[in-house]
Amino acid sequence: MKYSKATDYALHTVLFLARSSSEKKLGVQELAEKQKVSPTYLSKILNKLVKEGIIHSSPGVNGGYSLSPHWEKISFLDIIQGIEGKTSLFDCCLNSNPECSIKKVMLAAEKNMEEELRTIKISDLV
Repeated sequence: MKYSKATDYALHTVLFLARSSSEKKLGVQELAEKQKVSPTYLSKILNKLVKEGIIHSSPGVNGGYSLSPHWEKISFLDIIQGIEGKTSLFDCCLNSNPECSIKKVMLAAEKNMEEELRTIKISDLV
């Protein structure tokens, strides 16, 4: 199982924001430099996180990105699903068979993983 690099950058970005001063907003350039990634690429990731309500964007000279007011409740799963979407990781080739035993096993494992990721909050790492 593999998540995209975008998920990696999103998780690190949210952690950087959580560890920064709550009053300070971080710009895309600074966040990109910390992760050695293109600011243009990171901007696309940040836009997804803004759309999901995980972070806020403030325009202007003193603008930048900051966490949502209730950031302590943001889980790894929230961030992952904000980037990757909420579709299942497993796509059974026999979708017409609702009794597929392989699909049942894979979906149960995915559910367990999601539960684990839901319990881990970004605030746990700060």
